[in-house]
Amino acid sequence: MRIYDPNQATLTALRGSDIELIVDVPNVDLPSLQSAAGAANWVQTNVRPHFPATKIRIIAVGNEVDPEKQETSRYAGLVLPAMQNIYTALSLFNLQDEIKVSTATYSAVLKDTYPPSNSTFKDSSFMAPIIRFLAETRAPLLANIYPYFAYIGDEARSIKLPYALFTAEEVVVRDGGLEYRNLFDAMVDGVYSAVEKTGGGGGKGVEVVVSESGWPSHGGAAASMENAGAYYRNLMNHVEKGTPKRPGKSTETYLFAMFDENQKPGATTEQHFGLFYPNKEMKYQVKF
Repeated sequence: MRIYDPNQATLTALRGSDIELIVDVPNVDLPSLQSAAGAANWVQTNVRPHFPATKIRIIAVGNEVDPEKQETSRYAGLVLPAMQNIYTALSLFNLQDEIKVSTATYSAVLKDTYPPSNSTFKDSSFMAPIIRFLAETRAPLLANIYPYFAYIGDEARSIKLPYALFTAEEVVVRDGGLEYRNLFDAMVDGVYSAVEKTGGGGGKGVEVVVSESGWPSHGGAAASMENAGAYYRNLMNHVEKGTPKRPGKSTETYLFAMFDENQKPGATTEQHFGLFYPNKEMKYQVKF
């Protein structure tokens, strides 16, 4: 499970469960973690009272911070120092090997993504130090992967719906010796390719964890109960198989989201990514 802020009630409710957790540091909180004291206070408040009874696995320091995006560019210089300070604070309690420190990125930070092996980061000055930190601390890179947004954003209409929904009957993309039948794998391997090229190849040992993936059931192009249900079912059946670059190695994946968010602002689709309705009724027949 992933929670987008260290909500104390949620952290307490998960005590004694077998649910492993990604806990986010919201972007707006990054300024408070630019000092060792601020990070130590964050760990003392949000980790120490709960771990290990609550199984916190990863702390995601910032979500989709993009130097080229107006809404998040002001946070770009704050991400790595906050990650380093949180790591140091965890080390004070010998927790640095049990709880990993990362950040959640997304597909928009990539360029030249076709074929997947061509992918690189748009701003290597931002991502390269982060990848080096992850390699040094043996932490994964979190990546939000949305075939839905790639599909609806494809103005050339070169991406076909079956490729996005895992239902293509034949190979769609050939990349050297690798063959892709679904867009999810291509997007994940694009991130791997970018990571591996970063810092002179220093990122080759960094795992990619899919920290969000989902499909809306209402409110926009291709947003339907049928498509969303198919995507979630097929994704859940697929991730254990790995990707063409990582065959047989399960892709750790977090579904977005647990509940429809009927009061969420923005595009209508943003309210309809849930596996459950707000009243806790399940929307789709899926097996976890």
